[in-house]
Amino acid sequence: MLNLSEIFCSIQGESTFVGLPCVFVRLAGCNLDCSYCDTGYARQDDGCEKLSIQEVAGRVSDFMVPLVEITGGEPLLQQETLGLARHLLDLDYTVLIETNGSLAITPIDPRVHLIIDIKTPGSGMADSLHLPNLDYLQSHHQIKFVLVDEADFFWSLDFIKQHLSQLKYKEIIFSPVITSFQPADLAELMLEYRVRARLQLQLHTLLWPDCNRGR
Repeated sequence: MLNLSEIFCSIQGESTFVGLPCVFVRLAGCNLDCSYCDTGYARQDDGCEKLSIQEVAGRVSDFMVPLVEITGGEPLLQQETLGLARHLLDLDYTVLIETNGSLAITPIDPRVHLIIDIKTPGSGMADSLHLPNLDYLQSHHQIKFVLVDEADFFWSLDFIKQHLSQLKYKEIIFSPVITSFQPADLAELMLEYRVRARLQLQLHTLLWPDCNRGR
């Protein structure tokens, strides 16, 4: 059984799929405690629903949207996440999994579009990454840095140079925490340092700034 926080349909607000209608399967439970977490209600599994893979897939099908993101919390904490992803892929959904990178990605079905959130010092969780994951990145995987401040920006540049510079293909996203790092300031830095990454704001928070859940 899966510990489910919520299922809802919204506009994909992050990743290269931004702007597309998407069904979000938010699983409960997380092993990290990031300073900027905006889904704290999903960190614990208290009061969550317990559903089978088939039951979750049935709810997904009700939305009649072909794009699904499995997120959390941290979805890889639950072993049945792997089976859910395979089941949805076999039903011809495009499946994204967003993970904090602290757990091994090798068991994930290779058809999944994986989004790995590399934790920066500003998150308070910079030592959480399972570094061997970087050896298994594929061309359709994406790497995201959530930047709390300018120091996180320069830390991310160093991380990319040290760990990612040899990758033949990589989709890298820089996403600022807008309460502490103005997007225009990040844009200027990215232009100054010719960063080969995509600046991205959370589209869903711009569309629905006062909505904490279900969007």
